[in-house]
Amino acid sequence: MSLQTIQTPLAPAPLGHYAQGVLANGILYVSGQLPFDPATGTLPLGIEAQARQVLRNLLAIVEAAGGTRASITQVQVFIPDIAHWPAVNTIYSDVMGDHRPARTVVPTRELHHGALVEVNAIAHIH
Repeated sequence: MSLQTIQTPLAPAPLGHYAQGVLANGILYVSGQLPFDPATGTLPLGIEAQARQVLRNLLAIVEAAGGTRASITQVQVFIPDIAHWPAVNTIYSDVMGDHRPARTVVPTRELHHGALVEVNAIAHIH
């Protein structure tokens, strides 16, 4: 099996011992992404801005691996308060358009660095 580390400056650099993504036999595993702006290193204010940023980060990693939005087969969304879900779902729907990957939404306790949303994903890259 061949493993390829995926790294792009268009998504935040890992803050720990992990890769943004790992491509293995055509399957891309995207690590949990927080909504940091990769250009400034800051978290946008508010759930809507964070939801848009975290999905931009996710798509940047998928594209760096040679995929597109349509390559994404599964997404997990973590939010510290289920009250954020309507806003996140609206932004997610706008970003994903007609593409509907399998999805899990997990209400959690607080997220790292005070983020309001985190996502990870699996994509098939051909």
